[in-house]
Amino acid sequence: MRHAYTRAKALPEDLVEAQAKANSACEKIWRTARKDADFAMVRPHLAEVLRLTRESAAALAGALGLTPYDALMDGHQPGIGADDVAPVFAAYEDFLSTALPLAEQYQAEHPAPIRPVGPFPVAAQQMLCRDLAQRLGLDFDHARLDQSAHPFSGGTPTDVRITTRYLEDDFTSAILAVVHETGHALYERGLPPAYARLPVGEAAGMATHESQSLIVEMQAFRSDSFLGWLGPRLHETFGGAPDPYRLDNLGRLWRRVQRSTIRVDADEMTYPAHVILRFRLERAMIAGDLSVSDLPAAWNDGLHALLGVTPPDDAQGCLQDIHWYDGAFGYFPSYTLGAMAAAQLMQAARAVIPNMDEAFSRGDLSPLLAWLRVHVHGVASRFDFNTILERATGRKLDPLAFQSHLRRRYLRAVD
Repeated sequence: MRHAYTRAKALPEDLVEAQAKANSACEKIWRTARKDADFAMVRPHLAEVLRLTRESAAALAGALGLTPYDALMDGHQPGIGADDVAPVFAAYEDFLSTALPLAEQYQAEHPAPIRPVGPFPVAAQQMLCRDLAQRLGLDFDHARLDQSAHPFSGGTPTDVRITTRYLEDDFTSAILAVVHETGHALYERGLPPAYARLPVGEAAGMATHESQSLIVEMQAFRSDSFLGWLGPRLHETFGGAPDPYRLDNLGRLWRRVQRSTIRVDADEMTYPAHVILRFRLERAMIAGDLSVSDLPAAWNDGLHALLGVTPPDDAQGCLQDIHWYDGAFGYFPSYTLGAMAAAQLMQAARAVIPNMDEAFSRGDLSPLLAWLRVHVHGVASRFDFNTILERATGRKLDPLAFQSHLRRRYLRAVD
């Protein structure tokens, strides 16, 4: 409570008001700028957002005893700063430079995935997605699943709301979004009722939240054992040829590495590279070392250095994400910290739940969910990110667990 009060009190009213107005104005213009791939249209508005964000960061830094960028990170994942993240990201960049070409080579030596042929009626997708969320553990007496332009999770622990979007020519988007958002919703539902409406009863930050969505989506749902159960259900729902729904094909379809310019479409091996780029750029902007005018070129150069690809235009480059244009700086590291924590938590859970894969092969997530209820959900914010990991796994964030997971999945390597 003291921490929340300190953050709120550090910002003068006129600055909060100015930020709200600037963020709203910039975000609206960004929508058109992204559509038209016209960075110049939004550049002055982003410059104003950045100016006010730096002013806010300085005020928060003084109150919290942190650097300005760390003060922004603190608003999304308390207890983790840039000096904690930078070496973790540098080590991952080194890992990726070797692992990605090997994964691409392994992929090239095996058949390309067969894509199921539609159409896939929206009504059938809706029924399947609801059944799947319920099987994963979502209690629809306290939850809703609806449709939106972009998937999200929200609500309160006693009334969680998740959404997805449906495409009649591809059911993948809807299913994977529902599984991801269900992970978020399960975390909210598992927060301790005794601490309801108190700061200590809230989720322990966005990196922790991402770990809970990704342990469900990436670690459990995309495992061989779960996909083996899912395939026949997909075929039963949509019909057609059975081959696209076989385990080996679903694995190649939903666990495929590919260098791309778009973060939200990236696979789990290349996704951290997109986050690393944004972390470095926003840190430089907050420090005053990178101007808004130089952002597009810095973005393109940085992505090429990390993945060897260059966006064809700014819509697929520095305009693709809403975060900065809405004033959200310091958020991006949470995505990859969450992925790494998810791998570490799954490693620990498997060590004490010997029948995990057998349960997954029945479409049953309950053994994993019960473990998470004790070690993550029920803890809420009594401990910080690293302390939760240390109590659950015996060590603070260990990026090697994530690397081991990727080697097993994409290189079929045994540690």
